[in-house]
Amino acid sequence: MTTPTTDTATRSLVIERQLPHARAKVWRALTEGPLLTEWLMANDFRPEVGHQFTFRSPPVQNWDGLIKCEVLAVEPPSRLTYTWGSLGLQTVVTFTLTATAAGTQLRMEQSGFPTGEGTNQYFKGAAWGWERFLTNLDRVVDGIA
Repeated sequence: MTTPTTDTATRSLVIERQLPHARAKVWRALTEGPLLTEWLMANDFRPEVGHQFTFRSPPVQNWDGLIKCEVLAVEPPSRLTYTWGSLGLQTVVTFTLTATAAGTQLRMEQSGFPTGEGTNQYFKGAAWGWERFLTNLDRVVDGIA
């Protein structure tokens, strides 16, 4: 489910998924660099508050393929927050994991999208990208022993 929320200056993208996996396995996929590479992008991530890292994707026209980030919160195995900076836009990504009888409820929120004229492409691009990434996440977690 994708839900935009709006305030006067920014809006957030929220995607929630029920995953049939233990929370510890999902946490590993969110916080271990090699697993992150499998479902999201190449990176130099470490789950340490204050760690600055970069997600790297092949460059395309008008984008260098780099996303500059900084870890803001690490609360194993329930919450991970980092900044996400690209194309002059700075947002914040928060993953919240809740254990359920069926596995794990995953909530991803990317906040800080501007609401002004001509900015909707950022929000639409993020919605498209996260749907794809989170489908990959489920596949990667499924392969964790």
